[in-house]
Amino acid sequence: MNIALFGYGKMGKMIEQIALGRNHTIVAKIDIDTTEIDFSRMDVAIDFSQPSAAFENIQQCLEHKVPIICGTTGWLKDFDNAVALCKEKNGAFIYASNYSLGVNVFFELNAYLAKMMQNLNQYRVSMEEIHHTQKLDAPSGTAITLAEGIIKNTGYQGWKLDTVGEGEIPIVAKRIDDVPGTHTITYTSKVDDIEIKHTAHSREGFALGAVVAAEWIIGKKGVFTMKDVLNLG
Repeated sequence: MNIALFGYGKMGKMIEQIALGRNHTIVAKIDIDTTEIDFSRMDVAIDFSQPSAAFENIQQCLEHKVPIICGTTGWLKDFDNAVALCKEKNGAFIYASNYSLGVNVFFELNAYLAKMMQNLNQYRVSMEEIHHTQKLDAPSGTAITLAEGIIKNTGYQGWKLDTVGEGEIPIVAKRIDDVPGTHTITYTSKVDDIEIKHTAHSREGFALGAVVAAEWIIGKKGVFTMKDVLNLG
């Protein structure tokens, strides 16, 4: 499979290693200074670029009939436009806030726990996410996805960083050197706490999931998620 990498930072380099180890070929490494792009050589593109570049990268790939896997966060104001363009061009597109196979299981666990807790009003939910200092957006896309999973299954109406009002989920975002990603959901009452947590040990899990998604999307048309890739129902 011929893969193009949009964004060649730490994640791009890790994806390259994983892809080469799975007998794929990297045909392009597209970064901020790239001026010419040959879409004809690409079977699939993987985007881990910058929030300001993600939608344009998605747009270009869909225009050129290249399936694209996007893991960049912080650009979702344009998500509906990307979905509409994918349908218009009969293309293929996956966006995930986190491609780690374990995190996507954690998303399902989070939603299931939220359903169990929805009528236990004595508990108040809170979230904490910790990432490396190079991460540009806060809270993380993964934390937002987790919050949305809780909101969908409870009476909570939104989320905010730190201080919140009634019906909102507080998210604490911390930036610490060399932390790939830790997400904790805590339900607190006067008598006890219930906590679930996912801790990434390296970026390798994110990179592997993105390559698995790229392998899966070949030959498909539509807008998909990692639930489709992993058959999580």
